[in-house]
Amino acid sequence: MAQAIHGFFSLYWNHRILILGEYNFGIMTQPLNFRLAFSLVLLGVVGLLCLSIPQPALAADPPEPTALCLPDTPPESAGDCLPLGPAAFRAAQAKQGLRLPLQPLPAAPPPADLVTIPFSYAMLPKGTAVPVYTTLDDAIADQNPAYYIQPGALRYISYVDTVITDGGSKPDYFMLRDGGWVADRDVATRVGAANRFQGLLFRRTPERPFGWILPFEAELHPKAAPGYNAPDANTPPLLQYQLVQIYATQQADNVDWYLVGPGQWVEQRKVGRVLPNPVQPQGVTGSRWIEVNLFEQTLSVYENNQLVFATLIATGVEPFYTQPGVFQIYQKLDATPMSGAFEADRSDYYYLQDVPWTMYYDKSRALHTAYWRTRFGYPQSHGCVNLAPGDAHWLYNWAKVGDWVYVWDPSGKTPTDPKDYSDGGA
Repeated sequence: MAQAIHGFFSLYWNHRILILGEYNFGIMTQPLNFRLAFSLVLLGVVGLLCLSIPQPALAADPPEPTALCLPDTPPESAGDCLPLGPAAFRAAQAKQGLRLPLQPLPAAPPPADLVTIPFSYAMLPKGTAVPVYTTLDDAIADQNPAYYIQPGALRYISYVDTVITDGGSKPDYFMLRDGGWVADRDVATRVGAANRFQGLLFRRTPERPFGWILPFEAELHPKAAPGYNAPDANTPPLLQYQLVQIYATQQADNVDWYLVGPGQWVEQRKVGRVLPNPVQPQGVTGSRWIEVNLFEQTLSVYENNQLVFATLIATGVEPFYTQPGVFQIYQKLDATPMSGAFEADRSDYYYLQDVPWTMYYDKSRALHTAYWRTRFGYPQSHGCVNLAPGDAHWLYNWAKVGDWVYVWDPSGKTPTDPKDYSDGGA
C-alpha cells in the first residue's frame, strides 16, 4: 500500500503538478485544467486505497437476556437469563438460609417396639387413701388392709393380674406386683396405650437447628412473616410433634420467630428446639454425654463428638427446678417405685409403681419414663427428667453408669445455687 502511494506522488513530482494551487518558483508549469483533473484523480485513487485498509470492528453490546432463569440457577450465574419468578423466589429464600429443594435431616426414628412397657397400670382417684389388702378374700370382705396408699394428686399402681367376680365384664380386683390386692372401687381407671412419641436417631450431626411443634393445639398455622399481625402462610397447618428444621431466626414483637419452611414462621414458644453442639461441655471428660436443655425442654445425646439421639422431655416445674450442672449416672434400674411430697400439706404427694428405665444422676433426680404424661416439651416434674417410654427405653439401653449428664438453661432463668435445691423427685 505504501509503495503504491509513493509511486503516484513520484509521478506528480516528475510532472511538477501542484496540489491545491502549489507554485513552483511562482510559475505554473502546466495548464490549470490539467492540474485540476490530475489532482482529482490522484485524490480519488488515494481514497480508494485507504478504504481498502481493513478497519477494526467495533465491539457490539451483549444481547439483553430474554429468557427466565431456571429455578435452580445460582444468583452468580444469572447474567444469561432474567432472575425473575421462581428463580427470584429461590434466591430470596437462599438469603434467609433456606435452599430449595429442602434436604431431610440425616435421621431416622428408633425402633417402634421400644415404646412397649412390660407393665400394666391403673390410676387411683385423687384425694382419698386407698387400702391394699394382703389376700383376695380380705379385699372382697373389705377387711384387714395391709397398708394404705396415701392421698395424693398423682398415684398409679402396677398390677400383674385381675379377678372378675359375679360374671361381670370388667375386673373387680387388681393383684399388685408385691402380692397385695386393690379393689376396683378404689381405682379411677386403667391406663391404656402409653404415649408413643419418639425422638430421632442421627447418622451424623445436622447442619442446622431443628425441633418439634409442641402440643399447644391440634394444629398450628404458621405466619407468612415474623410477627403476630402477619397474615397466615398459605400452607397446610403444622401438627403437634411435627418435626421441623429451623433455617433462620428473626425477632418481632419482642419474640423470636423461626423460619421452618418457605414463607412459614413460627414463634419460639411453640417449638422445642435442638441446637446441635458436638463440643464437649466444660467439666465433661470422655466422648459420651447427655445434654439436657431446660429452656428448650429437649435432650440430646452425643457420642464420639457426634449427635446420635435427640428428643423432647419434661423437667422440673417451678419451684421444683431440675438443677443445672454436670453430673454422672450412678445407678440404673429396670423399674423402681417413686413417691414423695414437697408441699407442707403434702397436697402434691405422688405414688408411682414400677417406673421403667430409670437412671439416677443427681441425688434423687433421675432420667426415667413418665408413663403418666400425655405431652412433652413443658416443665412438669418435681425435678426429674421425664421422657416418653420409647425414648427412655432407648436411652437406658445406650447409657452406662458413669456417663455424663450436662444440664443447663441458656436463658439463665433457672437458679444455679445448690442451696436452692432439695434432693429432687419424679
